[in-house]
Amino acid sequence: MNTIHAKLANGKWFTMSLAEQMGNIGSEIHRMVISQNKDQNRLDSAFDRSLELIDLTLSDPRWKKGYKEIARVREVLCDIFFGKNQYDTSIEALDNYFFQFGLAAK
Repeated sequence: MNTIHAKLANGKWFTMSLAEQMGNIGSEIHRMVISQNKDQNRLDSAFDRSLELIDLTLSDPRWKKGYKEIARVREVLCDIFFGKNQYDTSIEALDNYFFQFGLAAK
C-alpha cells in the first residue's frame, strides 16, 4: 500500500496533539464535503487521505484510551460512503465534529 502522507507517517504525525491530528483529519473530511456531487476523483482522494490519517491516529499509542471513539469515527465514515448509513448521519455532520478539533488546536 502506498503511503499518501509519507512525511507524517515517518514520525511528524506522532508529535502532534490529538486536537491537531483530528483537525487535520477534519481538513480531509471538509475536502470531501466540498467535492461531493462535483468531482468524484477529488472526493475519492480526500476519502483515502482521511482514512490514512485516521489509521495513523489509531496507531498512536498515546490515544489508546480513546481508541474506540477514533475507530468508531472511521466506521461511520466508511458506512456513509459504502454501507447502509446505519448510523443515520452525514458527511456534513462529521465535518462539524472534526471542525471542533480544528478550533481546539488553534
